[in-house]
Amino acid sequence: MKRDFKPINIDEIRAKMEYYCAYQERCYKEVEEKLYSFSRNQSEKDEILTYLIENNFINEERFAQSFVRGKHNYKFWGKNRIVNELKFRNISSRNIQTALKEIPETVYIENFHKLAEKNWESITAPKGPKKNKKFVDFLLRKGYETNLIYEKLNELDNETMCQ
Repeated sequence: MKRDFKPINIDEIRAKMEYYCAYQERCYKEVEEKLYSFSRNQSEKDEILTYLIENNFINEERFAQSFVRGKHNYKFWGKNRIVNELKFRNISSRNIQTALKEIPETVYIENFHKLAEKNWESITAPKGPKKNKKFVDFLLRKGYETNLIYEKLNELDNETMCQ
């Protein structure tokens, strides 16, 4: 049994892309990649992208702010990782700097300390270089600044010496 597929027209694609953008904040790069899957010519893709931007379905500043809040509040990413991920998505430096203001410094430091202490307790390796390396590597992968990490390492290392 052979199924006949009717080609999808530009209005249907536009409607699908509206839903795609309304469902979750998207950046230009993600929408462009999704449009690629519809195998249309470049002028039609450009027309749809222009429509989405003009009707505020795509807003890079709003995307960056949402991304920063979500990745820090739920995944506890540090600023370095967030900035790198936004750069990967071709977000402008201005939008990145604006978005980073979404994280109050006190909340950032508080989350860092909670995450660091939880990780320190979860590392089963005995105190020493191996445990320290695991601790530092974990926080570097999360995207925290090295000065914060080493200050916390010294603090935790000294606490365990005193016990």
